[in-house]
Amino acid sequence: MTESSGSLVHLATGVYAWLQEPASHDRTNAGVILDDDGVTVVDTLMTPSQTEPLVAALERFGLPVRRAVYTTSHIGWVGGSPSFWMAARYGRSQTSALLDQPPAIGILQKLHPDYADELELLVERPTRPVSHTVDTSAYLTTSHLVVPTSGQMLENLVVVVPERSTADGDQPAVLFAGAMATFGVTPNAFDGDPATWADALTDFGDLAGIIVPGIGPVGDADDVLALQAYLYACADAEGDPGAIPPGPWDEWEDRHLDVVNVERAAMLATGNHDVPPSMLRLAGLAD
Repeated sequence: MTESSGSLVHLATGVYAWLQEPASHDRTNAGVILDDDGVTVVDTLMTPSQTEPLVAALERFGLPVRRAVYTTSHIGWVGGSPSFWMAARYGRSQTSALLDQPPAIGILQKLHPDYADELELLVERPTRPVSHTVDTSAYLTTSHLVVPTSGQMLENLVVVVPERSTADGDQPAVLFAGAMATFGVTPNAFDGDPATWADALTDFGDLAGIIVPGIGPVGDADDVLALQAYLYACADAEGDPGAIPPGPWDEWEDRHLDVVNVERAAMLATGNHDVPPSMLRLAGLAD
């Protein structure tokens, strides 16, 4: 198992990001929102060794975790859900359906080899299913709302804490983009749609000035624009990763995922919704 560190970063009154470093598809972020009745966590990380430090950090607030929001069904964002056993769990219909299926542990171990031992625990400690399906925008409390979107999968969620006035002064709006945003790390659209994903990002900069991605450092509208441009480039590449032009992504990690994203976009253009062969190879399911 690779050592990773997490830290609770204050963003606004009662609003925090839990950031894991170094950022990667093995080490995702979570959101923390405090209300009078308890805590809402946005995504739950991947493994017990990742969630335990987060749970310990939350003890300082002396509040129970009442709600957990799943921005996707992918293991990096839901694998730690057993650590929040008593929380109500909010997710899209697709996430609910996928989490009702048994996990493909062998595939997950191939994709996340540094956490293979902990992923074996999914047999005895499975991800917690969605308890509340959300397919329209809705306030979970007076402080924040969930907003349906799509692109990283067919159905995703994000969480918005609108701008507000408090005893501590005016507080900025915060968007927990979850799996819909990766900053400084190449996204993986193997079961998403790069063009749809890029279109969905158009509104993100208008929702909030502070944007917490599912992977990477806290960012803003400029980071969203860079991700959007990359995804459009994948959609325009017509199956050729070499057709992606130079850009901010030249400095990103995990550029091996270019081929997955470009191949997925090209397949969708022909009406083929299968998992790209390049992703099957990464998962050890094809030569």
